[in-house]
Amino acid sequence: MAAARLLEQGLSQSEVARRLGVHRQSVIRWAQQFKRSGMRGLRQAGRAGRKPKLTTAQLQQIERALQRGPEALGYSTGLWTARRVRALIESECGVRYHAAHVWRILRKLNWSCQRPTGRALERDEEAIRRWKKVQWPRIKKKPSRRSAPSSSSTKAD
Repeated sequence: MAAARLLEQGLSQSEVARRLGVHRQSVIRWAQQFKRSGMRGLRQAGRAGRKPKLTTAQLQQIERALQRGPEALGYSTGLWTARRVRALIESECGVRYHAAHVWRILRKLNWSCQRPTGRALERDEEAIRRWKKVQWPRIKKKPSRRSAPSSSSTKAD
């Protein structure tokens, strides 16, 4: 429908495809359908491709389970992996997906890929600050004051 409105404004099919982030061939197909049947024909076209395996209610059920966290399902860490989400979907809804497809479902739910910070739970921030302030300056190498100045032409004066 958005493509039809843009085409009515006189934009080229290529420009419509760029603005909507779709393939140009899709816009060509929509333009032909629009020319034959108008807006009514575009509305009746329906969804292209295979129907989704998960219903809206199932997606909401999966999102609630994701929000509870992986620990609620017995995992030892709070990190959702593709395999874990795949197992969650299968156990909650009885639908099997390839692990690579799970990311599409997560994106549909507005979940993004997160990288763990890689910091130990036992990390003592105060001890680290103290070490950086006291120990590090004491052991850090310092430039020797006896060396001659550099004659390199790349070194700034």
